[in-house]
Formats: sequence, C-alpha cells, structure tokens
Amino acid sequence: MNRAVKIRIYPDKEQSVQIEKTIGCSRFLYNRMLTDKIRHYQEEKKMLKNTPAGYKKEYPWLKEVDSLALANVQLNLEGAFRKFFQEPGVGFPHYKSKKHSRKSYTTNMVNGNICLQDRFLKLPKMQPVKIKLHRMIPEEWKLKSVTVSKTVSKEPSGKYFASLLFDCENQTAEKRQAEKFLGIDFAMHGMCVFSTGERAGYPMFYRNAEKKLAREQRKLSRCEKGSRNYQKQKKKVALYHEKIKNQRKDFQHKLSHSLAEDYDAVCVEDLNLKGMAGG
Repeated sequence: MNRAVKIRIYPDKEQSVQIEKTIGCSRFLYNRMLTDKIRHYQEEKKMLKNTPAGYKKEYPWLKEVDSLALANVQLNLEGAFRKFFQEPGVGFPHYKSKKHSRKSYTTNMVNGNICLQDRFLKLPKMQPVKIKLHRMIPEEWKLKSVTVSKTVSKEPSGKYFASLLFDCENQTAEKRQAEKFLGIDFAMHGMCVFSTGERAGYPMFYRNAEKKLAREQRKLSRCEKGSRNYQKQKKKVALYHEKIKNQRKDFQHKLSHSLAEDYDAVCVEDLNLKGMAGG
C-alpha cells in the first residue's frame, strides 16, 4: 500500500535555481522525445525506443540535473502512449507548455540519495532543503519517491512543495454491519443539508473576501504590465485566491472526516448541477 504526504519546502536561491533547472530540463526532454517519436513513426511506421541518455551528448546541460528525474520523463511518456493505445477515450500525448503545464519533477529513492530529517529534505544534486513537516512519519514507512512541484497557473505564488510517496503495510479495516446512516442533499445556502435537519454551515469564504480581493485586483489593473510592481501585486492577488482555495479544502476535509467518524454509511443525492444551472 502506498501513501503520499505533501509538505511545504523552503529552498534558498541556489536550490530554487536547481529546482527550476530540473523542471525545465524535464519539460524539454519530454517534448523532444515526443517529437522524435512522432517523426520516427511517420517515416518508419515503428515506435522509436529513445532514452534520456541518447540526448545528453547533444545537450550536455542535461547532465547538470538529476538523472532519475529524466528517467521518470521517459516512463511518463511511455505511460501516456500506453494509455492512448489501450484505453478508449484517452487522447494522444500532447506537448508540455512552459506557461500552463504543471511545474514538477519526480525522483526516486536509490541507495540513500534522498534523506528525510526533522527539518530538512536531502534531494539529489542539491544541499538539504528546509521543510515544514506537519505530521509524524512512522518509522516503518519506506520512502519510494519524491515529486517536487511549484504553484503556477491561477496561483503563481511561487511556493514549492514536495509530495513524499511511502510504501507501508496494507491496513485493511474489518467489515462490519452498517448501523448509523446519513443522507446528504444539495442546498443553495450552506452547501448541503443532512437528513437530521442540520446544515453543513459552510462559511462563504469567497464572499467574505470579495471586497478585499476586488481592491487588490483594481491595484493590479493600474500597474504597468510586466513591471516589478505588477509582479508583486500579481503575487499578492494570487495569495488571496490560494488562501480561499485552502479554506474551502480545509472545511471539506474536516467535514468529511467528522462524517466518516460518526456514521457507518453516507448517501448523497445524485444531481446534475450543470443542468440545473443551465436551466
């Protein structure tokens, strides 16, 4: 059984450069390998079996980043092609955009190259990175891989995270007879209403922050696009959006956890919300 723990990391300037370089090399290699596979198939009608090692001679700067991160690029591309050929409805592998794609890379635990301590995480090709470990990791869990990511798209706050994948024992719960049931119905106000007559009491996080957010967005619109003040204000607005998203996620997790602890079975009404909104 695998379990993942996502933590916040605080790289310094040198470490941030190395992370950005690894992310950029991974994206470049993915796109280049995809291009070569397409071109080779068009010419030879066969699938090209290319590896990251074949590109390091032409692009020596690929040697500056973690080789396991590049190896995972090959695995991800091969997995994308495998899904395309085997699973109906899966589209053809597409290129990774510099602006809109998820900024991340994955490295594997090999011969102690990754080390997790109380306040630091040792990653390949860099010094230990400062982290904030919000929960205790059991000693029997074995670290398998680490995915380093950076917030982008609608939330360009520049925060870095590390998702730690552990191998742990399968903890299967014993089946028991369901005795306590709860029904949940959609509600326009308060998110949902329970069969007990109570409501979830969802705080309107966005509505509460709407005035402050509008004020910061007006400041952003007055800044010269591309200037230093524009980038600072853009990050400030992104942090407001990120805070609202985290508040929603925190509320939902706490609510779902409390329901799972108090009831044996939960039934949710199946509604086509998009259809209701369109009507």
